[in-house]
Amino acid sequence: QVQLVESGGGLVQTGGSLRLSCAASGRTFSSYSMGWFRQAPGKEREFVATINWTGGSTDYTDSVKGRFTISRDNAKNTVYLQMNSLKPEDTAVYYCAASYSRIEVVEREQYDYWGQGTQVTVSS
Repeated sequence: QVQLVESGGGLVQTGGSLRLSCAASGRTFSSYSMGWFRQAPGKEREFVATINWTGGSTDYTDSVKGRFTISRDNAKNTVYLQMNSLKPEDTAVYYCAASYSRIEVVEREQYDYWGQGTQVTVSS
């Protein structure tokens, strides 16, 4: 079992930055690939970024490439999402997720554990 707790969300102006953190319980955190997803009101939960178990490989949805960076610290059982140049369309609840797969995972269905989410609001 893995429990995930996100933090770092908030209200920011267009062009601003936020860093989300996701703290994981359990001694096997380094065995999982991790991902960030987001869900805006009335929309499906969508993939944002993923990182493999070592942190050496990442993938992003096109709309955040060059603005967001996913990273992990296996010693701290934490995954991060650095978000720069934020836009109003980035407004959503952001969720972190863990997958047994170890490699980068884009598909929501491939994730085994989910956090409760943290709200990010970007004002125009």
